[in-house]
Amino acid sequence: MIVPVRNMAGEQVDEIELRPDIFEAPVNVPLMHQALVRQLANARLGTHKTKSRGEVNRTTRKWYRQKGTGRARHGSRNAPIFVGGGIAHGPKPRSYRQKMPRKMRRAALRSALSVKAAEQQIVVLDRLELERPKTKEMLTVLRNLGVEKSALILLAERNEPVEKSARNIPGVKTLRASYLNIRDLFKYEKVLMPLEALQVIESILG
Repeated sequence: MIVPVRNMAGEQVDEIELRPDIFEAPVNVPLMHQALVRQLANARLGTHKTKSRGEVNRTTRKWYRQKGTGRARHGSRNAPIFVGGGIAHGPKPRSYRQKMPRKMRRAALRSALSVKAAEQQIVVLDRLELERPKTKEMLTVLRNLGVEKSALILLAERNEPVEKSARNIPGVKTLRASYLNIRDLFKYEKVLMPLEALQVIESILG
């Protein structure tokens, strides 16, 4: 697949062929879904907690006498059937972590990148550099590239002026190319990658 290479003014300065094994790979929807569910599950803290009847801070005195009241026999007000009592079978702290082999994770990324490439949502830049952090300049670059709603900007390495310029723009996120993940690919409409970031992706997924 041949795509244009644009500069920050939005002008086409060259063309480049995207590697077919990465950007034209077979699209495996169940695999992408599994990778996304895994990432979302691993992001959960799992710190939810409810108190059982043994942990509720209430009196341990028998509620009322055993016989003669006409009511059911009860020995504790901590029982789950009473207001203020413990919670039966409530959530406890646990880990939601899921495992997925590296080959499967990378195959899911290749599938997602192939979908983006087929929908012409990948924008390749010759370079992306700013002299100083300036949100207005970053907005101008995005408009020149035809980015209207949301964009994921991939960087080959730390680039403080670009990162600070983009972090205040709604719907825009900067990310190191080595941290590329399935959730961010699905979350943002356009994927902006300078040639250096493209080389990092090809070295990892190739």
